[in-house]
Amino acid sequence: MATRTVRREQEMKFGTQMTPNGVRFRLWAPLVPSVELEVDGWSLPMKQDVRGWYEVEVPGVNHGSRYVFCLPDGKKVPDPASRYQPEDVDGPSEVIDPLAFEWTDLGWRGRPWEECVFYEVHIGTFTPEGTFRAAAEKLGHLAELGITALQIMPLADFAGRWNWGYDGVSLFAPDSSYGHPEDLKALVNRAHELGMMVMLDVVYNHFGPKGNYIPLYAPILNDKDTPWGPGLNVDGDNAAVVRDLVLTNARFWINEYRFDGLRFDALHAIEDSGPKHLIQDLAEQTRAASDGRHIHLIAENSHNQASWLRRRDDGTPWLYTAQWNDDLHHSLHALVTGEDQWYYQPYAKRIDLVAKAFAEGFAFQGEYLARENRMHGEPSAFLPPTAFVSFIQNHDHAGNRPAGERLGQLMPREAARMLAALYLLSPQIPMLFMGEEWGASTPFCFFSDIKELGEVIRKSRLEELKDFPEASKARHIDPMSEEAFRICKLNWDERSSLASAEMLDLYGDLLKLRASVLTPRLVGMEGHSGASDVLGAEAFQVRWTLGDGSTLNLAANLGATPQKGEWRDLAPLWCEGSFTEDALGSYTALFWLS
Repeated sequence: MATRTVRREQEMKFGTQMTPNGVRFRLWAPLVPSVELEVDGWSLPMKQDVRGWYEVEVPGVNHGSRYVFCLPDGKKVPDPASRYQPEDVDGPSEVIDPLAFEWTDLGWRGRPWEECVFYEVHIGTFTPEGTFRAAAEKLGHLAELGITALQIMPLADFAGRWNWGYDGVSLFAPDSSYGHPEDLKALVNRAHELGMMVMLDVVYNHFGPKGNYIPLYAPILNDKDTPWGPGLNVDGDNAAVVRDLVLTNARFWINEYRFDGLRFDALHAIEDSGPKHLIQDLAEQTRAASDGRHIHLIAENSHNQASWLRRRDDGTPWLYTAQWNDDLHHSLHALVTGEDQWYYQPYAKRIDLVAKAFAEGFAFQGEYLARENRMHGEPSAFLPPTAFVSFIQNHDHAGNRPAGERLGQLMPREAARMLAALYLLSPQIPMLFMGEEWGASTPFCFFSDIKELGEVIRKSRLEELKDFPEASKARHIDPMSEEAFRICKLNWDERSSLASAEMLDLYGDLLKLRASVLTPRLVGMEGHSGASDVLGAEAFQVRWTLGDGSTLNLAANLGATPQKGEWRDLAPLWCEGSFTEDALGSYTALFWLS
């Protein structure tokens, strides 16, 4: 019997649309009096309407045709809603027929949020080849490990051959260095076949510094600077179409590429003084984009605004499903490594913040933060622990270091094992960073290939690293070099070493235990379910009331010195490290149910 397939397309007013006779091209360009289309060597005038839209339908144009828009001054620009940029951001756009790809994931509805175990990947460094097709071949390893959701760093086409992805300018076009749009669909399709969700990191607070031609013909930007350049015009004159572009893009990834949710980069950097904040619009429209599938929305928000994570009476998210919990990462990292530079400074030697972040989500919930010269965060104890995504490393916190060191290079092996147990068995939703499961030795550095801005990027990078010790800065790798990109590629052969095999076994066992014992009890967890106690300068205890009424207990010693106490008459669910009736050993995480 032949495999049943389905073809999918999102119809939209931006960019290209396949028609019975050819292709319709549309461009919003209210700042210019005329626009011509060049496609496959032909030049055609586009018809203008009163709202600044230009349109033309061209018979005979097909999947694979190349095109550009010609402005009155002779400038030729790509389509801002291009589905593919085969010659990078400055080259022509390519017509993509979304119906050319045959999906085999009929009946896929995603997975409930409580089952999520995320795995963050950068496509370019996840495999030696750095492509979508190569990544798809590794999904079996992740599924066997216990990963249920792939978290992909931004894919919007960026300038140059390598980049983290946060400098994207063609929001609808997966970067051509990773492969063709159909290759990305094949990756998502394969993940679904393995029972794995796929989430995409998207950036709506700014455009990259090179390749954004929209300001030449449309008021896409405002005068509100973000740390990365001008913000998007989401609340000024003509903002309605700009907002629509962003909202259409979010729906596009959900519908045309079948992503199971989105992670929104730096939502705190989106300024909107209009009657309805874009952050709310994004959540409402994205969540409603697909009827019948589990769609999960994750915020990055350094202001710790718990209000965006509120739950309805039935426990389902009102807007955002969860937020990346930087507070938990920072407090754990600072205490275990002893580092107190840069953003770790407010968390240094604060075991109380570690305990609070595990029990209540945010460590800072409205207290004054001298480093930021403002009150930081909002109360979060009213949220269930599943409103937070926890991690012990990710792209930022490795890449923000001078040499991109991973956790394994910063602490004893037993400390890294203890941290893995801590966050994989807590009720917060865990996220691994690629290679973490075998203790990868390859770094993850900051890298960029925007040659025209090389010196600016180098100087900016050095300024960011000024607080690091001189010994660390001496290992700084030039972010504009090919080496910075090349050395970050995972070495999959490392997994065969004894040390890597032991770490893989640890992660596999922890994730099996999570799936069998903890995950079923996460459903129905409510706010105010966690309570904590400080046991010493490096030790704490947390109790969580789970959804079935049982209690999950954690006693942890994050230091090398044993911690006195009383832990008797308990049946350990897991002990990483060691304990006796009156002491926790060094680097110990002890879990039990009651």
